[in-house]
Amino acid sequence: MTLCHEHGWKENQLPGSYEAIHKALLTGLLGHIGLISEEDKNYLGARGIRFYIHPGSSLVKKAGRWIVAAELVETSRLFARCIAKIEPEWLEQVGAHLIRRHVYEPHWEKGPGQVVAWERVTLHGLMIHAKRRVHYGPSDPKLAREILIREALVEGQVGEDWVRKWRFFQHNAKLMKEIQALEHKSRRPDVLVDDELIYAFYDSRIPEGVITLAAFDHWRREAEAANPKLLCLEKEQLMRHEAAGITTDAFPPALRHRGQSFKLSYHHDPGAADDGVTLTLPLAALNQLPANRCEWLVPGLLKEKILALLKTLQQKYRHRLQPLDEFAADFCETEHDLDEPLVRELTRAAEEHLAMKLPLDAFRSGELRPHLFMNFRLVDEHGGTLAISRNLAELRADYRDRVEQVYAAAEVQHEAAAGDLSGLTAWTFGALPELMEVKVGAGTTVGFPALVDMGESVRLTAFDTEDKARAEHRRGMARLFALQLAAQVKSIEKLPGLRETALQFVALGTEKELREQLIAVTLERTCLMDPLPAEESAFAARRDAARGRILLVAQEILRLIGTILAEHAQLAKKLAAMQKAFPQACTDIGAQLAELMPKRFIASTPFERLQHYPRYLKAISLRLEKARSDPARDTRLMADWQALGKPWERERNAMLKSWQTGDAFLDEFRWLLEELRVALFAQELKTSSPVSMKRLQKMWDSRIHK
Repeated sequence: MTLCHEHGWKENQLPGSYEAIHKALLTGLLGHIGLISEEDKNYLGARGIRFYIHPGSSLVKKAGRWIVAAELVETSRLFARCIAKIEPEWLEQVGAHLIRRHVYEPHWEKGPGQVVAWERVTLHGLMIHAKRRVHYGPSDPKLAREILIREALVEGQVGEDWVRKWRFFQHNAKLMKEIQALEHKSRRPDVLVDDELIYAFYDSRIPEGVITLAAFDHWRREAEAANPKLLCLEKEQLMRHEAAGITTDAFPPALRHRGQSFKLSYHHDPGAADDGVTLTLPLAALNQLPANRCEWLVPGLLKEKILALLKTLQQKYRHRLQPLDEFAADFCETEHDLDEPLVRELTRAAEEHLAMKLPLDAFRSGELRPHLFMNFRLVDEHGGTLAISRNLAELRADYRDRVEQVYAAAEVQHEAAAGDLSGLTAWTFGALPELMEVKVGAGTTVGFPALVDMGESVRLTAFDTEDKARAEHRRGMARLFALQLAAQVKSIEKLPGLRETALQFVALGTEKELREQLIAVTLERTCLMDPLPAEESAFAARRDAARGRILLVAQEILRLIGTILAEHAQLAKKLAAMQKAFPQACTDIGAQLAELMPKRFIASTPFERLQHYPRYLKAISLRLEKARSDPARDTRLMADWQALGKPWERERNAMLKSWQTGDAFLDEFRWLLEELRVALFAQELKTSSPVSMKRLQKMWDSRIHK
């Protein structure tokens, strides 16, 4: 109290707190502070000294991270005596004049909408804060403003709340997105200007001193009141050059087929999975998309693909098509059938220009870069991605079962049909449309209508492909006619001679199977002529017309079957007798008979072809007789036939392996090969149409080069 009186100090009215007392002491003892060292539990002091707490101190084992000492005494080592715990915040308050600060790494933070940095704070060399987050704007307003413009406005690193408020920002972002889409379509990454020019635009309009988004928004509201489009960019300002030719026609947003629209998206990123053009393909439409059409990509990328294909030609052909750019341009401008394979059309155009035939593998598609093939993104009914691939055939093979499940569970929409579409025994479902709407999950797609044979009734449903629907519909229509002509069908089963024919058929099947095939062929000839009925009146007319002639037709077919089976029985005996003497010829004939007469040959063979079977079987008998007298001739003629027969067989097997549907040319050629056997081995029986090795070889070559 005496000291206070001498210095004129006022006494406290309230007792001094620990914090207040030690802050007061710190003002004179800043050189005696210490920070514990985690390594050996000594203390780091001001200006690099190290000291220990005196062993006699009550705090020797429980001193804090920061301490202050009344005195430092050096004996065996430097000791601190009369110590107390302190908080590092106190040091900043009482020693502000001695504090050293270093601010580093300024960066933009989207949340607070300002530039922040890290601050390092030291006192007498002791680290008070190593990395404290601070607002950087006051430290360097110029740099803070630049970072705000670059990160927030140019790169768009701002919160959704700001974006919703700023119309200029939405406008500029939309404009840049449109120009980036042009870059992806044209595969030119130089259409959009660089960030420096966009920065210069904002820099020229935003005043100095704007260092936070809050400050920017305040200025913006006032500035836009006078000029609403002050911060809106124009398309010309964002484009280095005009992206000529990047039109909707050249780069359509969707591929349209049979009333369906498949979204197309464009991306330019060489090496990425989605580089090029990607078609979003719903699972339900997997088998409906025309594969050949996809080979043509889009008009804007076609010329690049044609040029790439031309460059895979051998030099001896390529140099005669020069200049390639001009040839490619002419090809693209010419109207083509987009349902034809691209390589086939290009081969035809090149052959016309060269006036010569090209090898089958003249154009090597495998050498093209990935972006020159359509990319397919397969999605489920909810829009989730199932697979991404450039190989449509693989996708169809992998997901074939799943597509069938989707259509089996789908709900068919047919306005003309009232009530259930199953259990039908009469035509009560209105006219059949070309396409039907099918409900798949939450969405809809289209399907091809078909009547499905359920045994005692038929069901109206839809299939994902026209070929599947056509095959099922034919069987369903046969069942519906059979139900409507039940009395006539029953009479077919009681035809005289059926039992005797069944005995001849025993090697191929039972009497029941023969009866079923006989009925199927009879209905095919009397009721299922193309075009099939598509409405009730046409169905009724066809049914009534068939009622009076169905038994006559069945009798005619039964006689033909009897003749075929009788010829086959005689031939089987001859074949068994000559097997050892002529193994090669007999093996070839055995393969021929297996093709001609499988178990269901009566129903599976078109009737106009079935009528030629007796002649084919007689030709085989004549061949065996001639082989006895001249085996060398038979071997030579068999080799000639196989020169055409083997390629046909390979092509047919490849088609079946790839799950493709029937090929009209291969079907027709198969019967021409049968006629060729007659022409080679039994000329005296004559052929149904002119055939020869030369004629068929020419047909086959034209098919391959088509």
